[in-house]
Amino acid sequence: MQIETPPTEKRYEKAEGERRGIVIVNTGDGKGKSTAAFGLALRAHGRGKAVKIFQFMKVPTARFGEHRAFEQLEAFRTAPGRPKPDDGPLGGQGATRSEQPWGPIIEGLGDGFSWKSKDLDHSAQLAREGWEKARAAILSGDYFLVVLDEITYPLIYGWLPLEGVLQTLRERPKEVHVCLTGRRCPPEIIELADTVTEMQMVKHAFKAGIPAQRGIED
Repeated sequence: MQIETPPTEKRYEKAEGERRGIVIVNTGDGKGKSTAAFGLALRAHGRGKAVKIFQFMKVPTARFGEHRAFEQLEAFRTAPGRPKPDDGPLGGQGATRSEQPWGPIIEGLGDGFSWKSKDLDHSAQLAREGWEKARAAILSGDYFLVVLDEITYPLIYGWLPLEGVLQTLRERPKEVHVCLTGRRCPPEIIELADTVTEMQMVKHAFKAGIPAQRGIED
């Protein structure tokens, strides 16, 4: 390991542009795409902002760690002495927590991994129906952040029309942030996005024979 000298001068200037909703993409073969999106949603939720997560490849009854965490936070939100919403830039869209359209924060839209599907045509139809829900949420302006988790798979399988997704991202209200996750993100979305991160797999425990574990993978 090479030792570095800590910087003593700021290496960047403060951005002077207008604050607005941005499009974020987490892609690549490495672990952490959805995990990063959930962390982003947690940050926004903690600031009192309305968040919605659509999981395109998870079943509606999924009960992974992220589902349980947000359920616990929602229970805390309604408890006495809960934190007040953030009144900062683009915070909460001007609504109080009780007025915001929270509902279930995470919604599964699919029927699981494609190799487990008993009817891929049905899986494709679920993706199309799910996209209509996600599209409506984005265009409504009700949410500060909408996460489209694993949306790249129905796109690259041809289940969803790419142009429809691009059009929705272009036409969304200016204050709405959208985060898309999944491998092999179409280049057209990457071109449109404001922030793109490619997770690169250097090592993965699964390749060493260590199975998926609760609290790490789910």
